[in-house]
Amino acid sequence: MTEKNKLLTIGQFATLHGINKKTLMWYDEIGLFAPALIHPENGYRYYTYHQSSILETILLLRELDVSIKEIQDFMKHRSAASLKCLLDEKITDLEQRIAHLKGIQKTLYSQRQNMITLLTMDLSEISLIQREARNLVTVEIQSDISFDKEVELITAETKKYQLRRLHDACYGTMISVEDLYHGNFQNYSRLFIEIPFPIQEHADLFHQPGGTYLRAFHKGDFQGISFKYQEILNYANERNLRLSGFSYEMGINESVIDHLDDYITQIEIPISM
Repeated sequence: MTEKNKLLTIGQFATLHGINKKTLMWYDEIGLFAPALIHPENGYRYYTYHQSSILETILLLRELDVSIKEIQDFMKHRSAASLKCLLDEKITDLEQRIAHLKGIQKTLYSQRQNMITLLTMDLSEISLIQREARNLVTVEIQSDISFDKEVELITAETKKYQLRRLHDACYGTMISVEDLYHGNFQNYSRLFIEIPFPIQEHADLFHQPGGTYLRAFHKGDFQGISFKYQEILNYANERNLRLSGFSYEMGINESVIDHLDDYITQIEIPISM
């Protein structure tokens, strides 16, 4: 624009910034952003191009969900220092929101993959897959603590990592391979929840290693899963495969069934190479 001092009508100025002119009228009424000139005879509002940067700052702050009150306070004491302080705070909030949305995205991908698996799976098949390493929040399963209490404990743990709800991530149970080799197929040792977004290493997190895993599926209640584990052990023994670490169990169809008899558990166990 060559004539930067030229007065713009409220309609022109609103169009320039992609907003409704009623928004500009409201900003003026609440004392947040006034026009450069109000015509004394007809009351028409006029703005200059030089006001654009101020309005864009207000619009940016509104897009970041900064309240009108906060913006009004900032405008009364506008300075480089106060804007930096406000932006620092909102950048931190935005980074947390982005991390949360990325976590939700990863969970959605995982759930979609579960549905693809359901549509294409062979329940009798035992296969080898590649799995990436991941960080888990875990809680030890103790015989003197109820399942409800264990869920309460692990939910409390996840809140330390800004995980808002249990269903924001994949979750399941763990049983040691040592117990499997001793035939203790019901001796579960931990509950786990995956942290679905990148996070720095933390002493309280359990690191599930990446690598080759044996994968199998069990349909029905948990009492019958012992037979599936025996199948897995036979499969591994016939192929000279050595299982290691833990077996990771996770339900993959909870959201699309009504009866426990239809429940499908995915079992994944690391292979020691």
